[in-house]
Amino acid sequence: MYLVVNILGLFIFLGIGFLFSKNRKGIQWKSIAIMVVLNLFLAWFLTSFGVGRAIVSGAADGFNWLVQVAYTGIEFALPSWVHVKSMDFVTSALLPILLIVPLFDILTYIGVLPFIIKWIGKGLSFITGQPKFESFFAVEMMFLGNTEALAVSSLQLKQIKAQRNVTLAMMSMSCVTASIIGSYIQMMPGQFILTAIPINIINAIIVTSLLNPVTVEPEEDTIAKLHGEDGKKEPFFSFLGDSILGAGRLILIIAANVIAFVALAALIDKILQLVNPWLTLEHILGIVMYPFAWLLGLNGSDSFQMAQYMGTKLVTNEFVVMGKVTSIIKDFDPHFKAVLTVFITSFANFSTLGMIIGCFKGIVDKEKNDAISKNVGYMLLSGILVSLLSAAFVGLFVW
Repeated sequence: MYLVVNILGLFIFLGIGFLFSKNRKGIQWKSIAIMVVLNLFLAWFLTSFGVGRAIVSGAADGFNWLVQVAYTGIEFALPSWVHVKSMDFVTSALLPILLIVPLFDILTYIGVLPFIIKWIGKGLSFITGQPKFESFFAVEMMFLGNTEALAVSSLQLKQIKAQRNVTLAMMSMSCVTASIIGSYIQMMPGQFILTAIPINIINAIIVTSLLNPVTVEPEEDTIAKLHGEDGKKEPFFSFLGDSILGAGRLILIIAANVIAFVALAALIDKILQLVNPWLTLEHILGIVMYPFAWLLGLNGSDSFQMAQYMGTKLVTNEFVVMGKVTSIIKDFDPHFKAVLTVFITSFANFSTLGMIIGCFKGIVDKEKNDAISKNVGYMLLSGILVSLLSAAFVGLFVW
């Protein structure tokens, strides 16, 4: 019975994407069907065969190495920020941008990144039926994280139209960062963490294709280049200096937005508790999420507990939930363990909204920023639907 409910949930989650679509007539159902089949295969392959998990783990280790190199520079300037038991958010998640952004900008400058985007994007675009850049951006998100992927794609974001920027903002709610995958695996079942990562990416494309279908003409589906029509590039060190300064500015903007969004959520909780001490955003969202938790194929008791974890994750972050369950998750039944782990393996929460909005403010013009700000609800819905779909896909194969 629970397997049937899980299958029903999968269709309902896709139906919600259709229900809230900005352009139902523009949905490419053939493309959606292909991606659903692809994710069914990935969920089966990554939960059943060690070689699939080893591939994802190896790629993640490579990006984690890059972030560790970034910490070397941070340690030189700010050793007291690095040599601590637990690095704070700015040090661990934002300061590596000072290496990652210039590195990827250099790869763009010398033509390597545009070449990779062109061919990987072309392959994914052929499979998914989506534009080349959006397809490659999904791969970037798998390991770089939302702010880093947006930052290294800044040239492209400036050139594409506002509606495509909205798509990328929605997709950015559904990623993780390679540098913290190791931390995840220390707290939750590693096989489901690594399974969630690629499945989230395909689901991010599925959900944005449902919620925000965008028609991209062939002449628009191009990769941004640094040089102008005259073929001249900015001198390298001038370009590099601008890139580093831009990365520093971006860190300040993101940090300011995250602090403000988290503080506003706390303020709302304080106001709600004046009415009833039990009343918080976390509890309200836990009640709202109960039917969706049940649709993941859980019994009544597990559904209630899952809904509470969902609410906690959306209001705070995935680490708070992991901290609560890390000592007891071994006692959960396999299906509950799988869907819980996959659902919380993403950055979909309120503070991430602040990070993404702040990142775009540091990159694109007012028109595109306004378009993104008007779609904050869609961004949150996108992140939640991706997490639900990923949990539903994996849940089908773990009982």
